[in-house]
Amino acid sequence: MLVITTNQNDFETDIYSLVKAFYPAEEVKIYLGEEAGREETSSQAGLPDINIHFLDNRILLMIYSGESEPKAAGIDIDKTESRLEVKNALKQLLYCCLSDHTNISLPWGALTGIRPVKIPMNLLTLGWAEEEIIRHMFDVYFCSAQKAHLALDIAKKERAVLAGIDLHDSYSLYISVPFCPTTCLYCSFTSYPITKFKDMADAYLLALYKEIDFIADLYQSKRLLTIYIGGGTPTTLTASALEALLKKITASFNLNHLQEFTVEAGRPDSFDREKLVIMKKYHVNRISINPQSMNEKTLKLIGRNHTVQQVYDAFQLARELGFTNINMDIILGLPNETIVEVKKTLDKISELQPDSLTVHSLAIKRAAKLTEWVNDNGITTLNNTAEIMQAATECALALGMSPYYLYRQKNIAGNLENVGYAQTGKEGLYNILMMEEVQTIAALGAGSISKRVYEAGHANYGNIKRSDNLKEVDQYINRIDEMIEKRRDFLSRHDTPAKKI
Repeated sequence: MLVITTNQNDFETDIYSLVKAFYPAEEVKIYLGEEAGREETSSQAGLPDINIHFLDNRILLMIYSGESEPKAAGIDIDKTESRLEVKNALKQLLYCCLSDHTNISLPWGALTGIRPVKIPMNLLTLGWAEEEIIRHMFDVYFCSAQKAHLALDIAKKERAVLAGIDLHDSYSLYISVPFCPTTCLYCSFTSYPITKFKDMADAYLLALYKEIDFIADLYQSKRLLTIYIGGGTPTTLTASALEALLKKITASFNLNHLQEFTVEAGRPDSFDREKLVIMKKYHVNRISINPQSMNEKTLKLIGRNHTVQQVYDAFQLARELGFTNINMDIILGLPNETIVEVKKTLDKISELQPDSLTVHSLAIKRAAKLTEWVNDNGITTLNNTAEIMQAATECALALGMSPYYLYRQKNIAGNLENVGYAQTGKEGLYNILMMEEVQTIAALGAGSISKRVYEAGHANYGNIKRSDNLKEVDQYINRIDEMIEKRRDFLSRHDTPAKKI
C-alpha cells in the first residue's frame, strides 16, 4: 500500500489517479490532515510516503522513501486563481516529483481526465493555432508529442463530422439492455447472465417501455439524431423480444431526422440470421461485432463462450444481409497476450475489413473478476505497451481508417487510451456526441446515465449534469415509476448545445 497525506481534500481524485498511474499494481490510500499518525499510515516497504501540504501561496510536496531526509519540492500558487489553475499546478508538481522518483514518463503526462480531446477542441473553438495547442499540451500537461498530436487530430476530425450537423433542439437516445450470455473476466458494467435472469427479461422490457413512452412524450417536439442500444449485449434477447423492442422504439419516436441507429450485436454467439434480419427490418444502420481477441485461448480465459470461427461467420453473415457499417472492438492488455497474440488478432481483423475499429486498453475495475486474476497471477500478466498500441494504429490506417474519438479510464493498462478508428463517413456519431458532451442524451434502462446539456441563457449554461438509473434489474423494474418522476424535472426543459463546435 502507498500512503499519501494532505491537509486539503479538494483534489483527492486527481492525486489518486496520477499516483496510481505511476504505481498501477499498488493500493493507494489518501489520508486527510491528522487522521492518523505517520506510523499508522505509512507505505509498505519499498514504496514512498507522499505528503502534500497546501500553504497560503504555495504547494509543498515531500517524498519519504527511506532516506534520512525527505525529497522536497514546491510550486507557487495564487489562491485567487481558478480551481483549474490550482489543480494544474498541483498535478504539475506531483507529476515532476514522481517522474523524477520513478524515472518514468507517462504518455499523457499529468492528464488524468477521461476526455483529453476536450482540451484541443476548446482551444480550436477559441481560435488557437495548431502549434499553440501542441505547445499548451506539452507545457501545461507534459503530454508526449505523439499524444498531443493524436488529441488534436481527433478534435479536428470531430469538428469536421459535427460541422454539417444541426445540434439545435435535438437529442440522442441510449437504451440499456443489461443481459449477456456470460460475464467476461474484465467486465464491470451492469450486466446479467441471461441464463440466470431470463425470467426477468420480459418484466424488464415492460419497465423499459414505460421510460420510452415518457421520453417520447417529453421530447416529442425535439429532433432525435442518434439511437444507441447497448448493454450488456442487446442481442442476447430472444428474436421475438428484440423485435418487440425495436418495434416499440420505431413506433414511439419520430425518426425523420435520425442519422444513426446502432445496436451492439457484440458477441457472435448472441445473434443469428433471424436477429440480423429483424435489425435490418427496423432500419438499424450500424452494428458492432466485438471479438475483443481473435485468439482461442484468450477467449476461453476471459469467459467468452464462442470461437474465432464464429466471429468470421457472424461478420460475413452481416455483410451478406447488407450491413455496410460494422464496427469491431478489440482489447489490448488481456491476460497473457503479448504483441505476438495481438498481431494475430489484427491480422484476422484485417481479413474481415470492418468499417470501424475500436481499440480498447484494458482497465482493471474493482467490480470485475479480473481483479482476482491480477491478485492471483500478478499485473505483469497484463501487457499493453506503446509498441502494441502502434501495431493497432497501423492496422487501422492500413484499413483506410483514421482516429475519430478517444477516451481514457481509471487504472487503464499502460496509462494509455481507448481510440475509435473509422473510414470516412463511417464514424460513430453517437460516440462523438457522447464524448464531446454537446448534446443532451436521454439514457434509458438499468444502470444508464442521462446527460443534460443546458441551453444558452439558462442558469446552468455551460454545465453538464447527470442523472442515473438504478443498476439492479429487479430494483429498476420495481421502481421504474419513481425513476421516471426523478427525471421529469431533470429532462423537462428544452436544451440546445452549450457551445458551438
